Amino acid sequence: MQKFINLAKQHNLLKIIDTPLDVELEIPHISYVEVKKDNAKALLFTQPKRGEKIFDTPVLSNIFGSFELLNLIVGKDIECIANQIQNLLKLSPPKTLLEKITKAKEIFALRHAFPKILHCKGECQEVINLNPSLSELPALKTWEKDGGAFITMGQVYTQNLEGKIKNLGMYRLQIFDEKRLALHWQIHKDSNHFFHEYKKAGVKMPVSIALGGDPLYTWCGQAPMPYGAFELMLYGLIRGKKVELVKSITNLIMIPKDVDFVIEGWVDPSKMELEGPFGDHTGYYTPIEPYPVLEVSAITHKKSPIFPATVVGKPPLEDKYMGYMTERVFLPMLKTTAHGLIDYHMPENGVFHNLILAQIAPNYPAHSQQIMHAFWGMGQMSFVKHAIFVNTNSPKLTDYEALTTHILNRFSPSKLLITEGICDALDHSSPKYAQGGKLGLDASGDEVKREDFELLEDKHLLQKIQAIAPNVKCLRQYFTHTHNPITILGVEKNNTSILPSLQTLQALSKHLSIIIAVDEGKNDLKNPYMLVWRITNNIDAKRDILILGDLMCVDATDKGICDGYKRGWPEETDCTPSVIASLRERGLLDVSDEFLHRFHITSSSTTQ
Repeated sequence: MQKFINLAKQHNLLKIIDTPLDVELEIPHISYVEVKKDNAKALLFTQPKRGEKIFDTPVLSNIFGSFELLNLIVGKDIECIANQIQNLLKLSPPKTLLEKITKAKEIFALRHAFPKILHCKGECQEVINLNPSLSELPALKTWEKDGGAFITMGQVYTQNLEGKIKNLGMYRLQIFDEKRLALHWQIHKDSNHFFHEYKKAGVKMPVSIALGGDPLYTWCGQAPMPYGAFELMLYGLIRGKKVELVKSITNLIMIPKDVDFVIEGWVDPSKMELEGPFGDHTGYYTPIEPYPVLEVSAITHKKSPIFPATVVGKPPLEDKYMGYMTERVFLPMLKTTAHGLIDYHMPENGVFHNLILAQIAPNYPAHSQQIMHAFWGMGQMSFVKHAIFVNTNSPKLTDYEALTTHILNRFSPSKLLITEGICDALDHSSPKYAQGGKLGLDASGDEVKREDFELLEDKHLLQKIQAIAPNVKCLRQYFTHTHNPITILGVEKNNTSILPSLQTLQALSKHLSIIIAVDEGKNDLKNPYMLVWRITNNIDAKRDILILGDLMCVDATDKGICDGYKRGWPEETDCTPSVIASLRERGLLDVSDEFLHRFHITSSSTTQ
């Protein structure tokens, strides 16, 4: 971690803040705003405090806060890593001498994938505390309505009951008190599978949580490796050297020798406690639910440790850059299970599992649909809610303007596949926990033009719509140069379902192709970046999409009882206005009102 700090300094990618700042809201709000800037830097807070208590340990945030920082961490071209993995996955025998030499080098590089076990104490165990207190850690409380302080960049090391399968995961960790913290193991996580093994056996489960060390450890913790594959193997492959592990002091879990902190303990599988709420990476608070509890038995650390932290909420944030690397590195593995896949991309304002764009090379009937189903059956890809597929003649998947034009010129309701399946446990729009609708759009074919379509100006179209549906208060059309423009409607629901109103608009289908309704009071129709975030978050394809001939209607409003939604719609992650105002007054935030509005940073800056 100290090496990373020195490297970031050398490249002018680190901002040091010596002003005493509170770990509750102040440090998180500064970090949250900083990472959204075009010239974002990592932040080192040298005097974090909680109330009047100033911590000895500095807090480092926004470690993965830009592509420049990501490149510093990785130290090599990310595409080269993907090519290395792709070559290893090729099972065909080499034919020429050069191919044999190259393949031998690639296979020899695999020796680094297997960790080295050290029979000594590590740097992370220079200080050992067997009567620890979690309150001594400068853990952040990011959002005003969070259930408390959370450790947000923990590397959670676990193993199965037999000790043969190792896992590294990255989960949020709520601090309950000095000796207990919650483990947010969602139902599909490997750690949760291990937990149930221990529960069935009736024995306590060992867990060690590392903080800091090489930032690449943290990235490996969120890498979607197959079940049974230890994530640190990926570390060794990327770094070109074995990770060195030492045994925890009070349990058998192995951790990297050079991390900054280690929190050790045991989980009693018979005990669960309510965790949350927490403002998560979707940009919404997740509800209070029961999760396992770690009873801390020891905390060890370096003599001069650094406490790493990340902030999650509305995009863009650090997960944009961590997700980019995941996307690139794991493309070769996806190709092996989705024949015909060329490339894919997860826009950060689709918060990854809400929207995926994929380029494919279909070569037989229903091939596109086959790949859709393959995506929905593969590991973490199975949580994807909305998938759009284009052919190899499409623009780059990251050229959103050109790509959307390409898609809308090929759009037809007949090319939609609406189904259902597993959803991310953090998804709030699905009618049931972790289960909901999914949508696939095949835009890989030829252009589709509606001969009867007649484009109207926004003002004229709004008048016609309001004559039929007076609860529509405003509208804005996008991509009017395409065969299928998108019409965004700002509506007033008044505790009634909006779908019947949208259905009446079939009378205007000559002037409409794709209608998306959003709540007028909390959306700026001139802000497409945040509209994509809200729309992909707020819809369940089976419940909220209505097909009326050539017209597609989408209800992206907040849901309630009037929509048959009974789970309780969550609040958004908004910064506390008084904290933002205070930080600006003290010169610690140098951003404009327009910037706050662009990214919906406070509730008052959402609309304009």
